[in-house]
Order: sequence, then C-alpha cells, then structure tokens
Amino acid sequence: MNKNTFTRCVAVVLLSAAAISCNKNPKTDLPEEKVNDSITAENKDARLEPKGPAPEWGTNIKPEMAVVMEKLATLGGKPIETLSPQEARKQPTPTDAVMAVMEEHNMAMPLPLCDTIGKQIPVSGGTTHIRIYTPKEGKAPFPVIAYYHGGGFVIADINVYSAGAQALCEQTGAIVVSVEYPKGPEKKFPAAHMVAFDAYQWILKNAATFNGNPAKIAVAGESAGGNLAANVSLMAREKKIQVPLGAVLVYPVANNDMTAESYVKYANAKPLNKAMMGWFVKNYLTSEAQSADPRISLVRANLKGFPPTLIIGAEIDPLQSEGKLLHEKLKAAGVDSEYELYEGVTHEFFGMAAVVPQAKDAQALAAKKLKSVLGL
Repeated sequence: MNKNTFTRCVAVVLLSAAAISCNKNPKTDLPEEKVNDSITAENKDARLEPKGPAPEWGTNIKPEMAVVMEKLATLGGKPIETLSPQEARKQPTPTDAVMAVMEEHNMAMPLPLCDTIGKQIPVSGGTTHIRIYTPKEGKAPFPVIAYYHGGGFVIADINVYSAGAQALCEQTGAIVVSVEYPKGPEKKFPAAHMVAFDAYQWILKNAATFNGNPAKIAVAGESAGGNLAANVSLMAREKKIQVPLGAVLVYPVANNDMTAESYVKYANAKPLNKAMMGWFVKNYLTSEAQSADPRISLVRANLKGFPPTLIIGAEIDPLQSEGKLLHEKLKAAGVDSEYELYEGVTHEFFGMAAVVPQAKDAQALAAKKLKSVLGL
C-alpha cells in the first residue's frame, strides 16, 4: 500500500466508519469500525471563510461550500475526464476535502448514533457488498432504507458516501442498507441497475434477519445513486413486487440533455462539470445513444405508480435542470412529488453537514420525508 492509498483509507475510516474500506474482498458479517462519524451535531465554534474570491462558475457560492471547494483544489487531484477510470478512482474526493477542512479547523466528529456491519450478499453475476447502519436506540423491527451512492456509475463507493447514509440512519431511526454495485467500463449498463434491484429484492426477503421490517422499506440515493433508487422503484412496479413506500432522490441523474440550462450555466462547476458527465456516459454506456434509455433518462420513463418522492437539488450543479424536470414529470404522472433546491451549494453537498449548513438542512428534510412515508 502506497502513502496516498494509506492516507485515503485513514480519511475514509474517520468519516465513514469503514475499517474495511481498504479491503476489496471483505468477509460476510464483518463489524465496521466504530468511529466518530455522526454528523447530527454542529461545530458551532468554527467559522469557515474562503481565502479567495468566489469562482466564476459559482459567484453566489456559500462561504462554507467555497471553503470545501478551495480545499479540494489543493489536494492535487487531476480533472477526472482526462484520466482512465482506474486513475480517476484514486483521485481526492469531496469527502477527503471535508475531512481536511475539519482537521484544519479542529472540528470534532461526535460519537455515532448507529452501529454498522458489512455483509456480502448474492446478486446477478456473483456477490456485492452492503453496509447495514442500525440505530443504537429504538425498538426492532426497524423500517429500512435502501441507499445507493453516487459516482457517475464509474467512480466512488459506499465509503465515500457514508456520511449521507449515516445521517439518514441517525435522523430517521430506521436501518439504512448502503449498497455497492458494479461500475463501468468493467461492467457496462445495465449492470449497476440490475445489482441495485437485486439488492433491493434481497432486503425484502432478508430484512427480518437484521432486525428490519420488510413491510416498511423506502429508497434513497445521491446522483447516480438517485437514478438507481428511482429505477428500483420502477422495476419493482414492473415486476409486480413490493414497491418502496417512498423515495428521496438527491440531485439524481435523470436526463441526457447536456444543452439544458444548468449544463450551460454550470458547465465548468466543481466538483461536477459537463465534461465529467460526458466521461461518465462514455465509460458506463455502450453508446451515447443509450443515454436516451428511460432507465438513464428517467424523464422519458412511465412514472405512473411511482412512490411519494422528494427530490433535492443543488443550485451550482449541471444536473439541476433535470432534477426539476423529473419532479415536473412525476407531478404530471399523478405522483406525490416534492422538490427543494438549495442555493449556493454544489453537487455532492448533501453529505457535508459537518461543515455546510445547507447540507444539514437538506438531511433534515430528507429524514422528515422518509419518516413520513415509513410511519415513524
């Protein structure tokens, strides 16, 4: 293990309760490291102010968000779209930037309110890893939230996105099952979509084995994971199995129109830009034309019968327009859909509640929606 890999693993352990993050073949039912990764408490004494002017791609960026983006720029990462997928997966992440900001400002992580355990489960083509977050308090059986991480179907994993999953567990009092899935270009579309649905079916059948209530299951996801969460709901409807009681989709991939208003306005935004989205398309799909598939371009899908939904958007984000359009399409299909846009923040802000106030607000809103649909 080289120095960079070691440093990234340490950072992930601190933020994500993931002692096995450096082990790509964890055994089944491994307890995850208990660390201070709760994000429910604020670090009220820390005042975060950016060192430089607002970037041209985000002139109204909130100060805390700007601090994280400034820190990310100092970590030595290269533009993702110029790299191979294997190289891109080793680049510094927004999670690394948050950890660096917290260290620099002596911001402490409070003790976690959920326990975690890792498990390998059977899926199409083999097995995949899940991480189960269980509230330390409360009475079983708990409702369950199937959670899918982001990364454009090509990069990142459940460790990078652990803060969001942990937050939903802590703030809803439900079990959260964070699902790993195969990525392109090694596993092309629809590999991630099929494994996401396989994992959902496994949860339905096995919830009772980890103190979950199989009658009360919802889905949530960020970015590409928001797309997967939506697809799980649609596939459940098509397969005539139990449809999730609700869905929280955080800046989901929902269209294939790179001429949309937000793609033009935020083409050079950080940490996600237009060029990166093209790179993700190239690496996950077999052809650009495949991006019109309704499983990728959700706004083209038959959305009737979709569960009650909350869509959370970030203003400084190429995906802003399609999240809003998906909300409008859901409403037109008769779905109970809510939409909330957070101003002055970028893609990936949702898991940054330890340092970005808007993330704390967004997590609280997501938890409120999930508690409502799960009867909590």
